[in-house]
Amino acid sequence: VVLIFFSSHPSDVCKTYGSGVIQSFSKTLFYLKSTCPVTLTRFTLLGVNCDVTVQRGSTGLMTRVEILVNKVTTVLQDGKVTVEGNSISLPFEHTYQHVYQYGVYIKLRSKVLPFSVTWRNHSEGVSSLWVRCQATLQTAKPHLLFLYNLHYSLQQKINKQKRSPAKILVAKNVKTCHSHYMFKNINVDAKCAFFEEVARWCGNQSRLWPVWRQKTSCKPPTCPGDLKYQELGPPFAPTCTSPQPPSDILISTCLPPPGTVLNDRAEGYHCVTVKDCPCVYGGKTYPPGAQRNSKCQSCVCVQGKWTCSANVCPPTCNIEGQFVTTFDGKQYSVPGKCTYVAARGFKWKVAVKFSDTDASIAEMYLELTISLGHSQYCFSCVCVFSDYTTVFWQSSMFVQVQTSFGMKMKVQVFPEIQLYLYLPPTEKTTGLCGTYNNDTEDDFTTSSGIVENAVLPFSQSWTMGGCSPPDSSICINTEKEIFAEEKCSLLRNTSSMFARCHDYACVHRTCQCTSGLKDCLCVALSNYVKACASQGINIGDWRAETGCNIVCNGNLRFSYNMQACNQTCRSLTGRDPTCEVQVDPVEGCGCMPGTHLNTPQECSPSTLCMCHYQGGSTRPGPVTIDGYAAVFFFLEMNMLLFCLVDCPGGKLCVHCAQAKVNTAQKTCESLSKPFSVDENCTSGCYCPAGLFEDHNGTCVTQENCTCEFSGSVYASGQSVETNCKKCICRGGQWYCEGEPCPGVCEVFGNGQYNTFDSMWYRFDGNCQYTLVEVSCKNLNGEQFAVRVESVPCCDEALTCSRAISVDLQDVVTLILRDMNVTQTLKAGWQLQAQPLYSIHTVGLHIIISVPDLGLTVIWDKNTRVKIKLQARWKGKVRGLCGNFDGKVMNDLLTSSSSVVFSTLEFGNSWKTAVPPCSDVTQEVFPCERHSYCEAWAQRRCMILQSDTFRDCHLKVDPTHYYQACILESCSCEFEGRFLGFCTAVAAYAEACTAQNVCIKWRTPDLCRMCL
Repeated sequence: VVLIFFSSHPSDVCKTYGSGVIQSFSKTLFYLKSTCPVTLTRFTLLGVNCDVTVQRGSTGLMTRVEILVNKVTTVLQDGKVTVEGNSISLPFEHTYQHVYQYGVYIKLRSKVLPFSVTWRNHSEGVSSLWVRCQATLQTAKPHLLFLYNLHYSLQQKINKQKRSPAKILVAKNVKTCHSHYMFKNINVDAKCAFFEEVARWCGNQSRLWPVWRQKTSCKPPTCPGDLKYQELGPPFAPTCTSPQPPSDILISTCLPPPGTVLNDRAEGYHCVTVKDCPCVYGGKTYPPGAQRNSKCQSCVCVQGKWTCSANVCPPTCNIEGQFVTTFDGKQYSVPGKCTYVAARGFKWKVAVKFSDTDASIAEMYLELTISLGHSQYCFSCVCVFSDYTTVFWQSSMFVQVQTSFGMKMKVQVFPEIQLYLYLPPTEKTTGLCGTYNNDTEDDFTTSSGIVENAVLPFSQSWTMGGCSPPDSSICINTEKEIFAEEKCSLLRNTSSMFARCHDYACVHRTCQCTSGLKDCLCVALSNYVKACASQGINIGDWRAETGCNIVCNGNLRFSYNMQACNQTCRSLTGRDPTCEVQVDPVEGCGCMPGTHLNTPQECSPSTLCMCHYQGGSTRPGPVTIDGYAAVFFFLEMNMLLFCLVDCPGGKLCVHCAQAKVNTAQKTCESLSKPFSVDENCTSGCYCPAGLFEDHNGTCVTQENCTCEFSGSVYASGQSVETNCKKCICRGGQWYCEGEPCPGVCEVFGNGQYNTFDSMWYRFDGNCQYTLVEVSCKNLNGEQFAVRVESVPCCDEALTCSRAISVDLQDVVTLILRDMNVTQTLKAGWQLQAQPLYSIHTVGLHIIISVPDLGLTVIWDKNTRVKIKLQARWKGKVRGLCGNFDGKVMNDLLTSSSSVVFSTLEFGNSWKTAVPPCSDVTQEVFPCERHSYCEAWAQRRCMILQSDTFRDCHLKVDPTHYYQACILESCSCEFEGRFLGFCTAVAAYAEACTAQNVCIKWRTPDLCRMCL
C-alpha cells in the first residue's frame, strides 16, 4: 500500500518513522506498508557512494537498517550497531565516520560528506530514522533517488496515485495516521514515534509537547542513572569536562537535574555539582580537593580543573651528545664536530669539544674569571674545593660542580661526557644553551647579536678556533636504523618497565652512532631514564632489563641512588663540602652503606679509613699534623702554525716561537666570537696592529668591520630585516630594534604541529579539536576559537583535507571545507558598520583576516592550516597550538590546566565537547605500518637536504620538515604517499618563502599542480 502527500517546501532531511511513514527531501509524505528491504536513499556526491536501506518487521519497527558510506557498512539490527561486521560501543570513531549518542537518539556523521543518519534505537528495532544531506541540494538532488526493492516501480505508483497538495498539516497526518494502523499488532514504539513526529511538525513552541504523551498513552523513555528525560532540550548533557555545551538544537534528550552536571569521569551516569567534579591526570581520576605532587610543583583539583603552583625546578640546559635542550626548552642537534661555547656569562664560560669520530663530547671545561685571574677546570679524578668552585665526584659516572655565584653543573663522564647545566634566575647567558629569558624566539642569538632561524649559522657563530661547516647529519644507515627501531621500540611498549614514564621522555640518537651500537643504545636509554628522574619518576632496574649493566672496579658496587655527601673516608675527619651542595642522587659505582671510599677503587669500614688532614693522610693512630695548601691547575698546549708563503693583502707573518703576539682577536669575525684566555698566539698571517681582517679577507679598521647573517656578508652600516626587527651592522656587531613578531602556528599532513612557541609534535585524532581559543574570558569582550577536524581519503590512515571552524565573537561561525567557506550567523547578530572579517583567495590559499581581533587563518584548501596572531595575544590563548607565551616547555597545557608530557593526553584533552568522541589510545607510526615505504620515503625526502633547497638551509632549518616528510610519505600506499610527500615539501617551501627565499621545486613529474 502506498499513499502520497506533497509539499512545495524542499528540505535537507529525509525521514521514515512509525510503521511506514516516509518523508522525502522535498517534504513529500507517503506511507509504505512493506516488510521487504527498501532503499530509502541512494546517491553519489563528490565521488562518494551513499546508500541507506531499511526493512520493517511485522510490527512496523525497522528490524534491519544498512548504511553504506564510502564502502563502509554500518548495520542496525537486534538493538545493536555493527560497523564492518564488528559490534561497537558509543562513542565510536572511524576514519570515515563518527557514531555517538544524540539525545535519546544515535547519530552517524560522515567525515567525507556533509551527510548524517539519526535514529531511535530499541531492543526490538528502530522506530524512526532521519537522513540529512547538508550539501547544496541543487547539486545533490539529481543524484538522490528514492527506490525500494519491490517488483514494481515506486515512481509509477506515485504517478498513478498523485493527489492534490494537502492544504493543512493536520489533514496529511490524519490520513497517514489511518495508514499507520494498517499493520496488525503494531509495536508501541512505532506508534509513539509517529505521534512524536506529528508534534515535531508543529514546531518547538507547539502546545502539543506537554500533552501528547498523555493523550496517546506513550510513556517517556527511561534515562540511565541520575539523568532525567526532557521532551525538548540540548542533545548533549552538561558534563564535568564541558559544563556548558552548545545548545542551539532542541531534541528529546536525557539531562542532569538542574544545578548538576554528568560526571563523565567515572563509571555510571551519576550527576554532581561542578564543585564536586573530579580531575584526571595521566589516566587516573582524582577526587575534588585532591593534591597531586610532583618533583617540581603541586596541583589541587578544583571544580574539575587543576590549579597548580609555580614550577620550582630550575630550568636546565642539557647537552647529550649532539642533542641540545636550551634553558628555555628549545631542542635541536648541533651539526658540527667543533669546540663550542655551551654557555657564557659575565665572568664565566662553559665550553664543549665534540669528538672527531662520533656524536659525543670529547672534552668539556669550565672557565672562571675571578679577581685573582683566570681558572680553568677540566674533570679528572681530582676533587677541588675553593672559595669560588666546588668540584667532586658524586659517583664513578658523575662529577658535580657548584660555583660561588649559584651555577651548578652535573657532568656525566662515563660512558660518555654529557652536560646538565643549572643557572640562578638572575644570571644572563648566551651560547648553545640559549638566552635563558623564558622566550624561545631568541634562543638562536648568535655571538654577533642577531637571531638566526637555522641551527648551522647559529652554532657556527659559537665555535672556538677553526671549524669547517658540517655535512648533513641525516641518518641513512639502514642497519643502524633497524637496530635502533627494534631496541628503542620498548620505550613505546605500554607493558614495558618504561611505561610509567611514557608521558615524560623520548629518545632519538642511536641511528647516528658511529661506535658500538650497544653502547650508544645504553646511552640513549640512560638519557631517557634521566629525563624521567628529573620529573621524580623512578623507572627501576632498567639496566638489568636491557643488558646495559655497569661493571664496578675493586669492591665498589653499582646503585641508582649514589650520593657524595659523607661517603668518603675524608668526610669522617671534618666537614664535607659536598654536603653543602643540594643535588639529586645519580647512578654509578660507589660504596655501600656502612663503608666509605678510602682509595679510588676501595671501600672500607670507618675503623680502617685513612685519616686526612690539610697536609696529607695517615693510618689510624696518634700523629703529628703539619701541612700546606695544594694547587690544582689545567694545562693545554697550543698548536703552532708557520707561514710557508708570503702573506697577501699587506698582512704580516707572525711566528709565535720568535715573538708572541696576541692573535686571538685579529679578524672581524673574532671580535664577537668567543675565545679562550690561553689562545693568545697562533702563528700565521694577520693584519697589522689596529686593523682586522673582514669576511672578504681585507684589512679594515674596527669601525669598518663587516658582519655575517645567514651566510651573507654585510658592510658596516648596512641593515637587514629579520624576525620583525631591523638590524644594523656596526663594527662587526649587529644592533637590532623592532616589535615582537606575530605568532604563527602551523598544522599539516597527518597531524604535524608546530606551535606558536615553535614546539614540533605529532598528534592525529579522528575527532574535532580546538586549535586555538582565547583562554581569558571577557578579555575586552574579544573572543575567538579555531577548531579543526581531519577529512580522510586514500586509505584509512591518510588525511587529505581539514574541516575548519572559525568562531568569531560569538557572532558568526565560518566553516572552511571542500575548498569553500560558508557563514552561519548566530542569534543576536546585528549589522555592523565595519565588517568583522574579510575572505580572500590568494593563489592556492583561502585567507580569512580578522583585523580587530589580530587573527589571520590561512588554508591551502587541503591539510595545511596556519594561524597568525598579533603579539598582544601572548599568554592569552590555549589549545593544540600552545599558549603563545614564549615558553616551549609548557606548550602541552591541557584543557584542564595541567602541563603534561604525553602528546596523546594533551591532544585528547582538546577534543571539542560535542559531539562526544573517544580518546586516541595509541600513537601510530606510519613507517612501521608500511615498512616497505620507508626507504622510498627517505630517498624522496632527501630533496629537502639537497641543493634544490640549498639557498634556504641557512634561513629555515629543514630537520623537522625532513622528519615530517618521512612520516607523511609512509602514511599511505600508492598515490597517498605522493600526497603526503608533496604536502611536507610544500610546507618547507612555504616556510622558505616566508624568509624571502623562493624555491622552484615543482616539476611536471614532481608534485605538479592541477589547477
